This record gives sequence, C-alpha cells and structure tokens, in this order.
Amino acid sequence: MKVLDAKVFVDLDDKVKISKACDVHGSFVDTYTFSNPELYEWAEKYGYAGSTIENPRTGTNEGCPFDCGICPNHKSHTVLAIIDVTNRCNLECPICFANAATAGYVYEPTSNDIEKIIQNLSSNSPVPPPALQFSGGEPTIRDDLPSLVKSAKNSGFRHVEVNTNGIRLSKDAEFFKRLIDAGMDTMYLQFDGLDDSVYQKTRGLPLLQAKMNVLENARKLGFQSIVLVMTLVRGVNDHQLGTVVDFALKNSDVVRCVNVQPVSITGRIDSQARDAMRINTTDFMELIQDQTSGLIKIGDFFPVPSVIPVANAVGKMKSKNYVLFSTMPWCGVGTFMVEGKNGWVPITRLANVDKFLKTMDGVYHDLLEGHKLRAKVRTLAAVRHVKASFIKEILWPVLRSGSYDALGRFMRKVVMIGCMHFMDPYNFDLQRLEKCVIHYGLPDGTIRPFCAVNTIHRAKVEKKYSVPYEMWKKSLQK
Repeated sequence: MKVLDAKVFVDLDDKVKISKACDVHGSFVDTYTFSNPELYEWAEKYGYAGSTIENPRTGTNEGCPFDCGICPNHKSHTVLAIIDVTNRCNLECPICFANAATAGYVYEPTSNDIEKIIQNLSSNSPVPPPALQFSGGEPTIRDDLPSLVKSAKNSGFRHVEVNTNGIRLSKDAEFFKRLIDAGMDTMYLQFDGLDDSVYQKTRGLPLLQAKMNVLENARKLGFQSIVLVMTLVRGVNDHQLGTVVDFALKNSDVVRCVNVQPVSITGRIDSQARDAMRINTTDFMELIQDQTSGLIKIGDFFPVPSVIPVANAVGKMKSKNYVLFSTMPWCGVGTFMVEGKNGWVPITRLANVDKFLKTMDGVYHDLLEGHKLRAKVRTLAAVRHVKASFIKEILWPVLRSGSYDALGRFMRKVVMIGCMHFMDPYNFDLQRLEKCVIHYGLPDGTIRPFCAVNTIHRAKVEKKYSVPYEMWKKSLQK
C-alpha cells in the first residue's frame, strides 16, 4: 500500500495499461479503466475542473491517499454520499468487499451514530450533497432502515437511495412500503443478469425470481425508480449486457437506469487469474454496441463530467451552487434512452449533444463576463440542438428553473444506461481518486472517496467501530 510512480501507456497489443514497480513485491501491469487508446483520448476532452469543499475534515500531512477525510487536496466535492449501515448480509457472495463473516467482525453503527454521519455530510460547504445512499452489507437487514431514510430526508437530502440485493423486499412488501413512505426515492437493486447460472457464480444462489418479485412489488406499490446494478465479470455475465438493457427498457414503468460496475478485484490474485476476470469501461461500450445490434453505439456514450457545462450555466443563471460531476473522464460513461413513436433510441439520435453542451458552456462564460442578454439568447440556441419536440418540453423546464423537480420529471421520461469503473489496488490511480465525487460518511467524522475506502481504509475504520463476529454471534444466544 505504498504510493508509487505509475506510467499509463499503450502496449504492443494497442491497449492502455498502467504499470508500477514496488521495491518489495515487484512490477505490476494492469489494464487501465479505458483500454482503447482512441476512446481514452476522446474521453480526456471532457475533463473539467471540480469544486472543492470549504470545510475539509482533515489536514494534508501524509499525502494522498492517507489524509482522506476529506483533505484540502481533494479536488471535487461530494455528489453522492454513502453510509454503510451494516456489514452483515443475508448472502455470502463470492464477489463482495463488505461481508461480516469474511471480515471476522460485525460493523453496525447505531442509529445515533448514523444521525451524526448524516449531519456531518449535510454540512459540506458551499454545496452539500443532494443524494445519500444507504448501503452495506445488506441494509434491509436493519429493521430501523425506514427511520434512517426519514432522518436523511428531514436533514435536507433531496434524493435518498437504498442499495439492496432485494431478498427481503421480494418477500416483505410491507417493509418495502415503509421505505417508500419514509421517503426512499430510488432503489439500487443488485441485478447481475437474467439467468440463474449467473447468480450461482456471482452470488452463490439462484436469485432471478427474487429480482422479478421485487419489480412486481414495486408495481403494486407504485414505486417507479429502480436502478439495476450489474457487477460485470468477464466470462461470467458479460454476454448478458444487451439482454439486461432490453429488459430495462421493457420494464421502464419501474426501471430508471442500468448501472454497470466492472468487478473490482480487492483480494490477492495472480496476474493470469486477474486478466481472466478483468473487464473495463471500453469493453462495456463495445459489448453494448454489439449486443444491442447497434441500437446503442459507442458514440452514444459521454463521460460523466460532460454534463458540467449545464450545471455551471444553470447555476450561474439562478445564482445557485449545483453539484459538479467532476470525476476524471475515465471514471464512467452514460447515455439516456428515450421512447418515441418508433421505439427506444439514444438521446443522441434526437439531439446534437456535443453542440448542446458546447453552447451551454458558452452561456456560462457569457454570464461570467456579465453578458446576461447574450447568455439568454444562447440558452435558446442550445435548445435548438434538440430535434424532438417532446424532449424540448421536458428539457426546457430544467434549464429555465434549475429545479430538482424539473430534473426529476426529465429523469422519469428516460432510462439511463451507464458504467462506473471503480478502482482496486492493481489499477489504482491517485489522479482519479483526487477527483472522486462518491464519498462514504464514516463514524470517525471523516468523509472518504469510494475507491479509497474499499481499497485502503475500510478494514481499519470499521474494526475501530465493530465487535468480533464470534462475540456478536454469542450475544444473539443470550
């Protein structure tokens, strides 16, 4: 876990790789998260400066990534906050970085601890995170989860998510309803494919019917915001990307997004086995194009920070601070699918997204220079790059009002297809880490980037606030 100089380069097979050499463990070479050189350079064009928080919780002493807290060196503020409410789970997945039985201890902050974390996260200045996700372990193991959701809503989080494998919610519609009534806005549902052979490999059990039951319960309860979260593993479920996208579009009454997460390899593994599992963002884009028969093309995707010109422009127009998705451009990509008269198509078929974003960047700079009239005219011009009238009808209110409700109405009319490639020790890049916008709130008062927690800090922090697993089991018997 030393910080090493690294080199990002193109190898003889025309793949982008990252290499580093340790004086103890030798040399390591791994595929970068964007392995296609042309796509790597294309993504780089969408990089934008982030906005730091004004109240970092730790100083700059040991250097990145050991000062995480967030330290003054971090270059992005929190967009999505995460709180792990337990490391217990009702599954023992072969691929998991948060499991009590494997870890040997039970980490489960009290409701009072979690309330303090919520308040700490919401005090970020000048832009508090609008979204909070409760995760684990399996958060639905906690009977008090609905009250935690309600607490987050009462503390000002506009968007509260629950990250779940769906087992409890497939059987317990009453608990599902309690979460909805408490204010749960979105459910992140573990969804690795549409074949039980996939679940046997990734989760150790046939779980497809449980996933279907969750969707049916959502329909019965009128819940319309499920994100299908697919952990992507080469040779296990990479052949099902197109099938899952098709399934999401056919179930768009309750599904809002497919969020693909290429597997992070956090344990010890030799290079040959690692290469066999490793899959990355450009693999995802190429597989989607192939498996949807070109319905979704590589060119339909945009890197996460590409939306920053819209946030900058609308924020300047409304004299408000909006969160900036200022990740490094290689962290993830996404596109929106829109249903028209002739079926579902990517938004790029209905709008010139690049020209729209470039025009909105011009609006922002007009406003910076005090040219309000020119900015207003340019905003109208930006909408002209959108061809479909019904898209204009749902997009224009977002630009005009900048309201969360207007954005919500837009999101309910589309299905997002995205990929976020989290890092592990083998492809870790501190330049990416410094711009991470997904942060864990922890009981020690720190706020730490997602990849840093899961690769470096998790065990140390959790053990400080946990009890040994065997001791916990004995306490249940009393």
